[in-house]
Amino acid sequence: MFSIQDREFMARAIRLARKGLYTTDPNPRVGCVIVNNELVVGEGWHEFAGGPHAEVNALRVAGELARGGTAYVTLEPCSHFGKTPPCADALIEAGVSKVIAAMQDPNPQVAGQGFERLRAAGVEVLSGLLEQEAEALNPGFVKRMRTGLPLVRIKLAMSVDGRTAMRSGESQWITGADAREDVQRLRARSSAIVTGSGTVLHDDPSLTVRSDSLQATGNVAGRGLRQPLRVILDSDCQMDPKAKVLTQDGACVIATAHGAYIPDELASIEGLSVVPFSVQETQYGTGIDLNQLLHWLGKQNCNEVLVEAGARLCGQFVQQKLVDELWVYMAPVLMGSEARPLLELPLQSMADRLCLSLRDMRMLGSDIRMIYSPDHSGQQAEPAQTVVAKES
Repeated sequence: MFSIQDREFMARAIRLARKGLYTTDPNPRVGCVIVNNELVVGEGWHEFAGGPHAEVNALRVAGELARGGTAYVTLEPCSHFGKTPPCADALIEAGVSKVIAAMQDPNPQVAGQGFERLRAAGVEVLSGLLEQEAEALNPGFVKRMRTGLPLVRIKLAMSVDGRTAMRSGESQWITGADAREDVQRLRARSSAIVTGSGTVLHDDPSLTVRSDSLQATGNVAGRGLRQPLRVILDSDCQMDPKAKVLTQDGACVIATAHGAYIPDELASIEGLSVVPFSVQETQYGTGIDLNQLLHWLGKQNCNEVLVEAGARLCGQFVQQKLVDELWVYMAPVLMGSEARPLLELPLQSMADRLCLSLRDMRMLGSDIRMIYSPDHSGQQAEPAQTVVAKES
């Protein structure tokens, strides 16, 4: 159904969509290429939330050359009025004769209606070209539209012997500069960063994205850097009001227990919200209901959530099967048996073990980054054909 040339044009649209990796949240990353007489006459991508969509940007470049042409777009053109008019109408008004989409929009407000709108206007519509690659552009958006929950990643940095900090708590720095820059990029694409009050107490992190870390991408220049929502789990609401995480640019939330006393010093911090949640019993005691927290984050339009926390909280996310991906950065060092473990998981037998599927592996300087997906079927996955590549 699709030619080699069709695939090449769609691959080009996917590359364009990636340019919005750090800037479109909570909207999906979308690219569009308009072709007429086998020549590209216009292209564009959704550059930032609230701005024109990919199709509109591509049509502006194409002008009258779009008439009678084919639009290759990585996601079904929208059919509803949001902050911008429907892209399906823009394509119809421009006179394109065919639209080839990589995938249908999982958003219930669209979900095939954009295609129907185009077909009703006499535009030929095809879908499914490079669908997996297109879905990989927006894993969090797709999951949130289908389930109401964001995609959850855990970031872990460890030694070869699986340790994250010395017995004293000293942990800076396990990994090298290249790995830490990669974490900045991971933060930048995330809608929210979740941590625990214990991590804030011991490490006093900022949990922000450094602007100088992303300027080389060219994707944030001129539009400012969007800081992810920072979420600190503190069931007793006993946070130090002077903690760095509470005083940085961008919104911050303390997730606390219903009925917890909120000190005036916290309530008066600009940009800080305190949100009550139910609590749950864990093997470590009482803590915030993590499932309820994730549903709340989904309602806040969070697509991708990054957990940067200690072994205990990370272990709870894993044990409760709330994690989609584990990003593990391994440094070529040994820290010894007295150092702190990667996760606190009270597993008692081999039958309790959690199997993982390796999705990607690459070198970052002298460190190795491994991306795993938990396999809750209980069956160990077949070894992946994974290439260890240097980060470019």
